[in-house]
Amino acid sequence: MSHSRRRATQLRAPIDRRRFLQLAGGAAGITLISQLSATSVHATPRFRNYPFTLGVASGDPFDDSVVLWTRLAPDPLNGGGMPKEHVLVRWELAADENFRRVLRQGTEIASPALGHSVHATVNGLGPYRTYWYRFKVGNEISPVGRTQTMPTPAMSPSRLRFAFASCQNYSQGYYNAYAAMAEEDLDLVIHLGDYIYESVSRPGSVRQHEDDGEPLDVVGYRNRYAQYRLDPHLQATHAAFPWITTWDDHEVDNDYANNISQDFEDPAAFLDRRAAAYQVYYEMMPLRETSLPIGPDMRIYRRFQFGRLAEFNVLDTRQYRDDQACPTPERGGGRVVDITECPEIFDPTRTLLGREQEQWLLDGLGQSQAQWNVLAQQVLFATLEQNLGPGRSYWTDGWSGYWPSRQRIIDRIAAQQPSNPIIITGDIHTSWVNDILVDFANPHSQVVATEFTGTSISSNGSNFALPYLVENPHVKYHEWRYRGYVRCEVNQQLWRTDFRHVDSVQEPGAPVRTDASWVVEDGQPGAQRDS
Repeated sequence: MSHSRRRATQLRAPIDRRRFLQLAGGAAGITLISQLSATSVHATPRFRNYPFTLGVASGDPFDDSVVLWTRLAPDPLNGGGMPKEHVLVRWELAADENFRRVLRQGTEIASPALGHSVHATVNGLGPYRTYWYRFKVGNEISPVGRTQTMPTPAMSPSRLRFAFASCQNYSQGYYNAYAAMAEEDLDLVIHLGDYIYESVSRPGSVRQHEDDGEPLDVVGYRNRYAQYRLDPHLQATHAAFPWITTWDDHEVDNDYANNISQDFEDPAAFLDRRAAAYQVYYEMMPLRETSLPIGPDMRIYRRFQFGRLAEFNVLDTRQYRDDQACPTPERGGGRVVDITECPEIFDPTRTLLGREQEQWLLDGLGQSQAQWNVLAQQVLFATLEQNLGPGRSYWTDGWSGYWPSRQRIIDRIAAQQPSNPIIITGDIHTSWVNDILVDFANPHSQVVATEFTGTSISSNGSNFALPYLVENPHVKYHEWRYRGYVRCEVNQQLWRTDFRHVDSVQEPGAPVRTDASWVVEDGQPGAQRDS
């Protein structure tokens, strides 16, 4: 068994703080052990500036618990500006937004080892209930957040409403989409990756990243996340709904694959960078302790159940994948290749998810009793053939670069027929509706699932796919001009997807509109335009 597979096996079980201390290695692990072992905790600290500059958030909702998040950062763009000391943070959860009926309260230690972030898992809650929460430290009180638990597996809620989003390059536009999303009536938000961009801002960008270079260490990533989280519309959307999050590539480095960077860095050095990026991702997201990273390894794939109505399989398509097929000596990552020149695309030993995660997904699909079965993931699942006329060419960073890996999932869906499979996707900065075929080489083959792909929150889009749509009849909708998000409303009979777009991200304040709506009927795979 390889080193990476051993690590993945260790991550299957929940990891408590003591186990983390046993497993954490290297200088970062030693520092964390010494910091968590310290006995002094400041219960009444004083701050030069307001410490809750990054707002509050909640996430990873179960039917009886939810994670409440904040991070103390009085100087957010300079590492946070906190002393290297533990700080006691109190939290309250109430049945009303005025906190007249406080139902739960407790304390957490904000440690410098984790950027003075707070992840309070509140247990013993009622199912399918709305709550309000806040934090207190010293004499300071945080903004108020609203959250919600999931229905129990035995409950049959009449509807589910959620939004999904991805790709929010701060330098390329304003978060007008989040201003609208925060006002929606939603049960939850799902973020499909590229929460930050590690890249350097180009001259003439709409907004500039604060630092001049790419983040490479913990402080660099903390500063980059802090700049994004300072956006008031992103903060408002985090405070309004519980979030379920996963990453793509830009949370670490563009187009990375496992321990291989786009620029062919030394793998050991790149894993150090990945460890820093994963740690800060955990610090900044409302994640459970089961996702606490161990060096460069972090379990982010997981499953959520919304009663009998829907089950979400949240995937990680970066950490465990084989390298993209047929890289050039000059540049790694994805590129368009002709299949006659790159038969590696069809190598059955290559995987996008890693063997363990892939089996976890296949087993879950086979056992699910939910009415709608959702794969929440990052890169385009359907094929996009990019060769006009004879021959076939595909982009190697998406599922078409790992053809047998995708086919194993399609075959399982076709054989075991989990109820109403739906795939939601980010990454590509454009909006799509795709039929998922049993055999993409045969455009007349059976439709077994539907893919909805959302455009970006702010990252630049492109019309690169337009010439190739004629070669891809399974693509039923494509819109490249606008940024925005996707809103979904689900009941026992119907799945409805609204593509919510804004005219511009170049100036703040552009309104949102629904450009197109598509529906999937229960028991009828394939989407239809809703006029």
